[in-house]
Amino acid sequence: MKIIIAGNLGYVGPSVTNQLRSTYPDAEIIGFDIGYFAHCLANPFFLPETKLDMQVYGDIRKFPEKLLKNADVIVDLAAISNDPMSFKYEEVTLDVNYRAAVRLAKMAKNNGVKSFVYASSCSMYGLADDSPRKEGDKLNPLTAYARSKVMAEEELEPLADDKFTVTCLRFSTACGWTNRLRLDLVLNDFVAGALVSNTISILSDGTPWRPMINTRDMARAIDWGTSRPASNGGKFVAVNTGTNSWNTMIIDLANAIAEVIPGVKITVNPDAPPDKRSYRANFDLFKKLAPDHQPQEDLISTVRDIKDNLVAMKFNDPNYRESPTFIRLKVLDHLQNKGLLNKNLEWTYK
Repeated sequence: MKIIIAGNLGYVGPSVTNQLRSTYPDAEIIGFDIGYFAHCLANPFFLPETKLDMQVYGDIRKFPEKLLKNADVIVDLAAISNDPMSFKYEEVTLDVNYRAAVRLAKMAKNNGVKSFVYASSCSMYGLADDSPRKEGDKLNPLTAYARSKVMAEEELEPLADDKFTVTCLRFSTACGWTNRLRLDLVLNDFVAGALVSNTISILSDGTPWRPMINTRDMARAIDWGTSRPASNGGKFVAVNTGTNSWNTMIIDLANAIAEVIPGVKITVNPDAPPDKRSYRANFDLFKKLAPDHQPQEDLISTVRDIKDNLVAMKFNDPNYRESPTFIRLKVLDHLQNKGLLNKNLEWTYK
């Protein structure tokens, strides 16, 4: 079996690599990544990519078709992966998250790949009312990132057939520890802030809803997508990926951290305008389709894991939100300032 993980050198990649190597110990697993964040390691005991058979560096916008020879599964994690980055690099976001994903899927199908797993997002629901969003509900993408995921799903669906299954996992907001940690994600940011300043400052009134998922549970879902038959969900499926118990208000995330890190002060902004990214998601379909790959991580243990690893690496940077290691937009800005990336986020040394 040959599996290619595109975008494996990002935040989620280490968890996915570990999961797939555990499930498929004899498989040929290849990573493909442009390498923006390859250096952004946090408290590693070993390089996560040692569990791969090969690491290939390249731009998904120019994916080498020869790599697809004899491949069985493509996992597409490659993305400009949050709202601030997609705001600054809107066209690149559409190129990477949408156009390149569809192009890769078409090439994969033409080369006999059996399964294409795409990391989509629940953010496409945007601002929603109090009822949890189901897969058939109206989409309301508010950012270039969310729009890119909607557009990709729309063009991936007609590619699916009896010999080519397409699985779009609409992930909740990612959180948790990996060896390529991001601190520009809400829960991770709150834990870091609690450690360095003993304070969690919530920019809203704390009531916006956000479904959450640990990266290890994301990897379990991807594992399911790599092997699911078309009889389980259809030739194409787009499914909310997470668990109903992790539909969480922002204030609840802060309170959970205060349980793990005593003495933390929590502040809210009662005068803040409504957060347009407030929504809940319904995960009943995912529970039905993937009963053996359901989320296993919980909020408190996730907080504790982040905290313990940050302490172990002696993390104590009060200016971490400007970090060219832990904040993805700052990494890209730093590489551009050094003249290593152009405005299209292409390496300049080639």
